[in-house]
Amino acid sequence: MAVQKDTLNIGIVGTGFIAEFHLRSMIGVRNVRVAGVYSRQAENRERIVSLAQKLDLGPCVSFASLDQMLESGDVDAIWILSPNHTRLDIMKQIHDAVTEKRSNVFAVACEKPLARTISEAREMLRLAADAGLNHGYLENQVFCTPVLRGKEIIWRRAASTTGRPYLARAAEEHSGPHAPWFWQGDKQGGGVLSDMMCHSVEVSRHLLTDPDKPRSSLKVKAVNGTVANLKWTRPKYAQQLADRYGGAVDFINRPSEDFARATVILEDEEGNELMIEATTSWAYVGAGLRIQLELLGPEYSMEFNSLSTGLKVFMSREVTGEEGEDLVEKQNAEQGLMPVLEDEAGVYGYTDENRHMVECFRKGLTPSETFEDGLAVVQMLIGLYRSAEIGQTVSFPADDLEDYVPLVARVASS
Repeated sequence: MAVQKDTLNIGIVGTGFIAEFHLRSMIGVRNVRVAGVYSRQAENRERIVSLAQKLDLGPCVSFASLDQMLESGDVDAIWILSPNHTRLDIMKQIHDAVTEKRSNVFAVACEKPLARTISEAREMLRLAADAGLNHGYLENQVFCTPVLRGKEIIWRRAASTTGRPYLARAAEEHSGPHAPWFWQGDKQGGGVLSDMMCHSVEVSRHLLTDPDKPRSSLKVKAVNGTVANLKWTRPKYAQQLADRYGGAVDFINRPSEDFARATVILEDEEGNELMIEATTSWAYVGAGLRIQLELLGPEYSMEFNSLSTGLKVFMSREVTGEEGEDLVEKQNAEQGLMPVLEDEAGVYGYTDENRHMVECFRKGLTPSETFEDGLAVVQMLIGLYRSAEIGQTVSFPADDLEDYVPLVARVASS
């Protein structure tokens, strides 16, 4: 990893909602250029290219194939932001192009979760390592501004004098994903547990980890999970999904869980027991996306709620207009008293996440979140799915889960 670049030229794979979020965060990142975009649909590529140009992140080129972008000579690092079921094939293409000397790409970052199964995640890591690629796992909540500041204060002032934190709680809820593949168990790899619990367990593990030690200093001992279908399998709402996505989503016959609960027991290097409690939901009705985090220790606590904003607006019934997400992600209303996140990309962690990845890649440093962390997250998620299926706690290490496929993914593909 001896690469030194004044400006990192990145290529984006995928043009969905998350790609736009990453682009908008990049205006707060120095020493980066969005050099290229690839996805299957030309109109989607052009939309992202236009946004990159508008944000003065280019010049940016639309590529009709991934190999064209990899072989262009104008891209240093790839951001994999495409749907979950495409990521392993994309990683294989990157690996082949680099190992066959057709590409000078030297780094890759992948959006959460790293993969749908443990074996897929392990292969993502193997391919990156075999190709000699620097790799980063894009878990934005680890880089949320409140998380960065809160962890620094707690560990410096409180944990240093009264003892390490022992309990982290995380909850993330909203009214449901943007695209049909999220709702399809085989493509997504599961339901809300796969989609959102990946955030909750990793930000909790991060908060519980001594800042002077690696994340691997905490060992997972056991996990216990519960999943449920609370809202979207009800006939009225299942029909809403079918209407919204033209029949691509069938929650009557092929549902995925819209609620998940997790308990993760960990052990630190001194044998102290630590605990993660997490819940995630696609069945939340409120102002919009809500993230709640807590960290507790012997003589202190920390908490954050993304909807407890300093800025709020009120709009009466007389204020009308189109529906949108201009105030907060997954916005559910256009009237009344509503919280406003004035810098979603910053508060949610995308700006600091991308700043960190860009600086590590262009300087040849190892990011604080790598594919190894992505694999560790998938291991926890799969353990939770297995626990929910059998109704029992799953102890770690759990080598028998290597090829385990969550029940909703198996049903959807049968």
